[in-house]
Amino acid sequence: MSADIMRPLGPTERNSWRASGRHVDLTRPVPAPRPVSVPAAPQRLTLDLARTALIVVDMQNDFCSPKGWLASIGLDVSGVDRLIASLAATVPALRAAGVPVIWLTWASRPDRANIPPNVLHAYDIAGEGGGIGAVLPGADTPVLEENSWGAALVDGLEPAAGDIHVSKQRMSGFFDTPLDSVLRNLRVDTVLFTGVNANQCVLATLTDAACLGYDAVLLEDGVATTSPEFCLRATLYNVERCFGFVARGADLLAAVRDSTATSADRGASAPGRCSACTI
Repeated sequence: MSADIMRPLGPTERNSWRASGRHVDLTRPVPAPRPVSVPAAPQRLTLDLARTALIVVDMQNDFCSPKGWLASIGLDVSGVDRLIASLAATVPALRAAGVPVIWLTWASRPDRANIPPNVLHAYDIAGEGGGIGAVLPGADTPVLEENSWGAALVDGLEPAAGDIHVSKQRMSGFFDTPLDSVLRNLRVDTVLFTGVNANQCVLATLTDAACLGYDAVLLEDGVATTSPEFCLRATLYNVERCFGFVARGADLLAAVRDSTATSADRGASAPGRCSACTI
């Protein structure tokens, strides 16, 4: 009878009950651990891919394109080419390994109704109207406005259908957004951070993640900044000393490949309700 059929009930496969008309089973799937070890600072790190997510911060035209906002105000975005190439390798490989990919991007309301003066001031110091929401010469849409070209992902990075998109209007991706709820529904403990600018939105989001109890890992070859080089050095120092770990995406991908090859050789498969879970 249909009243006895147990069906999954939850926002994600990782965080779901099973329910019927007569019974609810609150036991959630338990991910089978998939540990990989990588060189890191302040010490070597082992993380569990089954409880890890990747966040890519602000890889958008207005921040990264030579035709975007930051370039238009004289900032050097040439280092982004290296970063795009790095992320174009890192993101698909981690996605294929079952790591959720979250694209965290700045997308302002057209009326900027939820952006306070202090946030606007950071990008428009004299109050001349040249910051968030301004229309650049030759542009069709305001800077970083939701659904605009400037707020879109820069060429060279391709989201997949199963990726998650979270919009923000602050340096930190946790403030006034669903990011924390998303990570908790994914049952994530460890968060990998990439994107721009390393010392601004990446660091602010990473800092909040650490304060919320997540294991924070900054991928050094997965971040860049338009700020002076000493700002990047200070960011790496602060992450290593205060908030988490600094590793390299290239080392992580090598560890993932080795782990995948080992599992394939053993003919490993994870039983249960999902490919990464056991009950």
